[in-house]
Amino acid sequence: QVQLVESGGGLVQAGETLRLSCAASGTISTPNAMGWYRQGPGDKRDLIAIINNVGGTNYGDVAKGRSTISRDYTKNIVDLQINDLNSDDAGVYLCDFVDLSGPYQVYWGQGTQVAVSS
Repeated sequence: QVQLVESGGGLVQAGETLRLSCAASGTISTPNAMGWYRQGPGDKRDLIAIINNVGGTNYGDVAKGRSTISRDYTKNIVDLQINDLNSDDAGVYLCDFVDLSGPYQVYWGQGTQVAVSS
């Protein structure tokens, strides 16, 4: 089992930078990946970025060109930074951990709400 705790978020001014952090604990197997998603209407989760345990990254279409994902492997923390926030960036941001050591298994955090003020 893997537990995820997200932090950051809240109210951010338009044009400023959003910084989110997600800490994983529990049974951390490798290979694995950690990622950030934004939840939209109908609970659809759109990929922002994902990073695996050897530093490989993949960015989705959400906030593309404005987002950066990074990871502290010693602490199992994944950080997300999104620059130049706008109203479309508001929503619930979720962190996930993908265990690739055996049968594909995904764990999700509770999510953190982000609001953007103009």
